[in-house]
Formats: sequence, structure tokens, C-alpha cells
Amino acid sequence: MSSTTRSLRPSRRSEIPGFQVMDVLARIEELRAQGRDIVSLTAGEPGSGAPPAVNDAAARIHAEQTVLNYSPGLGIRPLREAIAAHAQRWYGVDVSADRVAVTTGSSGAFMLTFLAAFDAGDRVALARPGYPAYRNILTSLGVEVVDLPCGPDVRFQPTVELLQRTVAETGPLDGLILASPANPTGTMIPEDQMAALTRWCRTHAVRLISDEIYHGITDGTVSVSALQHSDDAVVVSSFSKYWGMPGWRLGWAVLPEDLIGPVARLGGNLALCAPHGSQLAAVEAFSASALDFAQSQVAEYARARTRVLDALEQLGWSDAAPADGAFYVYARIGEHLQQFGDASAYCRALLEEAGVAMVPGTDFDPVDGHEWVRLSLAPGPAQVAEGLERILSFHQRARALTS
Repeated sequence: MSSTTRSLRPSRRSEIPGFQVMDVLARIEELRAQGRDIVSLTAGEPGSGAPPAVNDAAARIHAEQTVLNYSPGLGIRPLREAIAAHAQRWYGVDVSADRVAVTTGSSGAFMLTFLAAFDAGDRVALARPGYPAYRNILTSLGVEVVDLPCGPDVRFQPTVELLQRTVAETGPLDGLILASPANPTGTMIPEDQMAALTRWCRTHAVRLISDEIYHGITDGTVSVSALQHSDDAVVVSSFSKYWGMPGWRLGWAVLPEDLIGPVARLGGNLALCAPHGSQLAAVEAFSASALDFAQSQVAEYARARTRVLDALEQLGWSDAAPADGAFYVYARIGEHLQQFGDASAYCRALLEEAGVAMVPGTDFDPVDGHEWVRLSLAPGPAQVAEGLERILSFHQRARALTS
């Protein structure tokens, strides 16, 4: 009998960091199961849920015992047409429904787009701090991530000057990912900057992917879409944030012509289609009543944002990013860094001792994130107010222990 020295092992592509937000959510579930009262200011999960019109549509689908099967790979036609009409209504751009791919959340859109647009060894730039899934999905696919360190001096957003300097120092790029409003900072890219970035990408044959999942959730600043400046860009969005539907697992991508076929082929093999029932109900998300409901929730996020920003000095946090949009506040923990060592230890103590869950900045910035935290405003002003009271009491107890 022959022997072998080979052994089974996980793939190298799986050796990426976990998403700490998910670890915190798991710990919240454990603590609640023990009877603990936890205020979760962790994930981007709107506390309102879906618009009533969408819930009513879903109820009708089930009441009528609609048979839910596979849909066409890129989504049902009525929903693709509704998304195209939405682009015209919000941005004044004509987008063919044929360019719309309905996906399993924005996560599905990113996976399919990255697979269709980039080969292993390609170089894709993204802002740091930024949403960790960009970095981790690209890394798992063998794509080289090129960090763009975007601090307060550039309002946490890439600039043409930063891109030019990066190319001069490290070599050409194959892709650029933008997010406006951004996670975790909430900062936005103004019209002239978006125009300059899209123009630079076109000139240098760089594939631009614009994450616009938080469009509609702003402090009054108008969201600018890459679609307004380029037909070559990929725009990714979702029903999860503005419409409060994260658990429906439904997103979309507006694709340039050359990626429609590749995304259709990849999607048909990897996911077959997005959830059929969610698609049927989501058509109603573009109704007047659903849009009115979604907009009413934006006002609630604004109230929560004001509470946090007004409390920053009392909290001892500093250098908060300009929270122009989305529903997060990203700030340095300032005076608490010396006592707790880093933001991860600070957040752990806050959860275990005060019952308030936030996430450390290390998810979003592997270099400097140990000094930062992200607080989610998505649960609404009441939960945020309760969380702030607990955090301030926690700080008082912590100071008493060290005095």
C-alpha cells in the first residue's frame, strides 16, 4: 500500500480577515440569549424595516400562493425596468433596462462585477478607510488591492492627485472603487470631483466601480452618480439601506455594455438568480408611498446624527469624519486610547460592561483603524440616545477606576 505526504487544507483564497461586524453581531445574540439588554449600534440595519407598500406586496404574493421559482438570471423584467426608471428620475440619465443586473444584495453585485472585470494579478485601488468586503473579495480572487490612504485632508475620499501619485509610485491601475456616501465615514464626492475621477479613469483605461448603496440617505447634499459622467462605470446599489430591506437580499448593478454578457454568464452559474419573491415585491419599492416612507426614515437618521455630533466633545471622541450621508459616525476614540490600548478593546469593554455594541475601525482601516470606532445611526434616534447615555456612564465608571 502506497503512502502519501499530501494533506487536505483550506484554500489560500479563504485566508482573508473575517468581518468583525459579524463577530459582534454573534456576540450580541449570545448576550441577549442570556437575558442581557443590548443596544446595538453596530450594523447598517435600518430599524424601520421595509416600506409598508413593499411588505403588503409580499403579503399578497404569499396570500395568492404565487409559485416562486427561478427568475431570469439578470432579474425579472419589471424590476429591471423600474430600476432604470429610477435612474432617470433621480439622476436624469437614460439607462436601458438591459444594462441592469438584479443580484443577491450588493454583495452579489460586487462579486459578479469583480469576477467579470478583473483577472488575478490585476491592481485595483480603493480608499482606506473603506468597506472591508471590497478588499477581502478582491484579495480572495487574487486581485492586488492598492491602498489609497484617505484621511481628513482629502475628506476621506480619493482624488485625482492621489491617484496620479499612487500610479507614479507603484505602477498602473486596472480598477478603482469609489463609495459615496462612504462606509464607514459617510463622506460624499461632489460633482466636480466625480467628473474629474471618471475622466481620469477613462483616460487611463481604469475600470471604475461606484458603490451608491447609500444614495438617498444624506444631510441634504445631492448624491452624484457615476452614471451622470460615464457609460463605462459600473454602478452598484441595493434595497438594503434607503429602503430598509437588508434581509431581502436584493441589490443591482448598472453595467457597461461589455460586462452584460460576462455578468450574465457568471451569475447564471454562481447564483442562478436573486430571490424571486423579493424581486416581485421590490417593484413596489419605487411607488410614491414607498419612496415617501423611505424618505421619512432619512429624517430619523438625521435626528440621530445630530445627537451624536452634539455629544462628541462630551464623549471624548475626536476627528469625526464629515457625516454628509449614510448613517454612520466614524471618529477617533481620543482620550480613551491610552486607557484601553486600542479601539477593539474599547468596543469589547463597552459591549460586555455597558451593553452597547459598536465596531472598531480595524475592519475598515487595517493600518490606522485601531484608533477609530464606527457608530451606526440606523437603529434610529431613540436607540442612539439610549446608547449615548450608556456610553457616557461607562466612561464615568472607567475614569473612576483609574483616578
